[in-house]
Amino acid sequence: MAMVVETEIEIRAPLAHLWKILTDFSRYEEWNPLIVRAAGPLVAGSRIRISVRLPERKTMDFCPTLVVLEEERELRWRGSLGVPGLFSGEHAFIVTEREGGILQFVHRERFRGLLVPFLSRRWFERVRHGFEGMNDALKARTEKNGLGIHPD
Repeated sequence: MAMVVETEIEIRAPLAHLWKILTDFSRYEEWNPLIVRAAGPLVAGSRIRISVRLPERKTMDFCPTLVVLEEERELRWRGSLGVPGLFSGEHAFIVTEREGGILQFVHRERFRGLLVPFLSRRWFERVRHGFEGMNDALKARTEKNGLGIHPD
């Protein structure tokens, strides 16, 4: 069984600014309300460490594997809980340039496993709300930085 949560947002900023913010794991705690900590090498096949805080939930720690790193295009990782086949997720950030200096940012996770049908609609709504919160924070930080204002 699979379930996909997908959100998107338009951002007006240079692609390089968005990509720098998105891949600067060391600064996630400064701006990211969903992924409050992230660390690890940005190399496909490597393990990373992330701490996720869904709205109204405690922080959860994961060590997924980075499966796609396509510069200024896509960042994707895959992880699971314990027993294979029980519960896993593939988290993706996909950026597409559009005309007029607009970037389309897609934030998606595909959940799979035996536990997926037992998760409540409210849980998936909380995930969507968390994604939207991160999207909004990324937009605010990127558009601010895209105007030449740096968070340093």
